[in-house]
Amino acid sequence: MVKSLRTQFVDYMTLNRYSPWTMKNYLGTMTQLAKYHQKSPDLISNEEIQDFLLHLLQDRKLAWGSCNVHLSGLACFYKNVLNWEETQFKLPPRPRIKKLPHVLSVEEVKKLLESAANLKHQVLLKTVYSAGLRAGEVVKLKPIHIESDPSRMMIRIEQGKGRKDRYAVLSKHLLSELRKYWQEYKPKEWLFPGKSQDQHLGYTAAREAFYKAKKKPA
Repeated sequence: MVKSLRTQFVDYMTLNRYSPWTMKNYLGTMTQLAKYHQKSPDLISNEEIQDFLLHLLQDRKLAWGSCNVHLSGLACFYKNVLNWEETQFKLPPRPRIKKLPHVLSVEEVKKLLESAANLKHQVLLKTVYSAGLRAGEVVKLKPIHIESDPSRMMIRIEQGKGRKDRYAVLSKHLLSELRKYWQEYKPKEWLFPGKSQDQHLGYTAAREAFYKAKKKPA
């Protein structure tokens, strides 16, 4: 039995250990492409793919970075599933915008952390800030990753950016906050579980916790 194109794409990404976030976005790209041209992706030409990318950029006004994610998904599918030797679709060069990042003061950081909806979100944000973690890293922490021995005081991050393991410093203050959190929530497999204990908090939920705290009036 011949597998569907979607199944072939999922199999390829699974075997090559693509993240769930990447798989979801790449599959979404192919769905949007097929819907835009009203035909199967294997019947779509280079020119039609280029037209789709321009539609995203010019008509839907998506940011260049978002369009680049779509481009990566398209390239991954056509090169590895349909085995195209050459793809001709591309994006225009990324606009160069020189903009300094807004750096929060100590007082602003303190107010933001205190504005989190609950203790769980507050400790999650403190862990991100104190240890310098990414949202995708903090949600995948497990209790065993917190090495609180006085001779260690480290946080182990497994398969972070670039699929590499690394360590971050565990401060005494963060350890104290984590212990308070532990006493109230008693997490099991995941340090910050989602709706059920056997699943970690989602990447999107972690980002929303930050933005909600940021928008909350002081």
